[in-house]
Amino acid sequence: MRENGPDAQASTGIERVGGTVIDTSSVGVFLGLDVGKSTHHGHGLTPAGKKVFDKPLPNSEPKLRAVFDKLRDKFGTVLVIVDQPASIGALPLTVARDPGCQVAYLPGLAMRRIADLYPGEAKTDAKGAAVIADAARTMPHTLRSLELTDEITAELTVLVGFDQDLAAEATRTSNRIRGLLTQFHPSLERALGTRLDHQAVTWLLERYGSPAALRKAGRRRLVEVIRPKALRMAARLIDEVFDALDEQTVVVPGTGTLDIVIPSLARSLAAVHEQRRALEAQINELLEAHPLSQVLTSLPGVGVRTAAVLLVTVGDGTSFPTAAHLASYAGLAPTTKRSGTSIHGEHAPSGGNRQLKRAMFLSAFAALHDPASRTYYDRCRARGKTHTQALLRLARQRISVLFAMLRDGTFYGSRLPEAVAA
Repeated sequence: MRENGPDAQASTGIERVGGTVIDTSSVGVFLGLDVGKSTHHGHGLTPAGKKVFDKPLPNSEPKLRAVFDKLRDKFGTVLVIVDQPASIGALPLTVARDPGCQVAYLPGLAMRRIADLYPGEAKTDAKGAAVIADAARTMPHTLRSLELTDEITAELTVLVGFDQDLAAEATRTSNRIRGLLTQFHPSLERALGTRLDHQAVTWLLERYGSPAALRKAGRRRLVEVIRPKALRMAARLIDEVFDALDEQTVVVPGTGTLDIVIPSLARSLAAVHEQRRALEAQINELLEAHPLSQVLTSLPGVGVRTAAVLLVTVGDGTSFPTAAHLASYAGLAPTTKRSGTSIHGEHAPSGGNRQLKRAMFLSAFAALHDPASRTYYDRCRARGKTHTQALLRLARQRISVLFAMLRDGTFYGSRLPEAVAA
């Protein structure tokens, strides 16, 4: 049975990046870690800037614990800062927190910009650790807090990451199939390319991967074999396939290879889709066990996968003091670009958490059926905004709604379009 108490939280070792400002007033030593697979490089600085530690650290609990305990006994509070909070940075952060050290995260973009301020072009682990420690000492506003997630969120973090990997693999395989069909039979690609997510289409291409194989099977047979997987669209789909086949009478050199390549790619694509369906069921099961599940899914446009992404990136929202902080973290807070008399207006920043930004953007698009969301979108379009700009503004508005829902623990309550317009 899964537990959600403090003991369960402390056992995960999975970190979530938050928006809370780090308080460094009581820190006795800033220990920057340039993490690596087998060895980390540590660089320790006192608040006055004196170097007290600078050496490699093996990625093992006894060695890390010995260093943290020694620095804590000598200088008091130790703030351990890393540039990668997940993967290879998970163990040192978990070991550091166990004896009472503070932990923080320096985003990679901030680190690269800060590193440009230091002399020399060398890129070494020692320099990286020194930059991290000095940035934490002199520019604490660049740091991000790290919070241990609960057991459910920890498992969701792993599953959501795997699901995104599978989605990328499905996109790559689909593009490869569409590229081959476009090269050898463009009409067939137009008939099947946009339907590669459908089980019936991948099943068809697994068995009949070339124009010649489709013709040889015949219209009537293909309708019969595909009907169990596409009851409503079987006849229409096969009619479109044979209409496409009739459009091209010449055979492009190399078309014969499709009988080998297309079925193999279609099998891979079908396997990935099957994995994602099974994974979605697991994510949904975990999500239903979380107390915030119904709150998140009550927001229009938020399904199982989007709710899981919101949960692993935002959590309960307590890491963010205001909705504006959350919008900034998501990369949805507009920024003004102005220099002298040159004014370029407001633009969405290029930074922010890309995973959260994508989830909010796609959920905003999916929420256009909601009257309140549609009214807000239409109003933005009436002001001359493009489709993408209007969706970004809607996503920003929904960030405020999401923040209020998490803060108050309340479900989404749709307002009347008249109230939104007002």
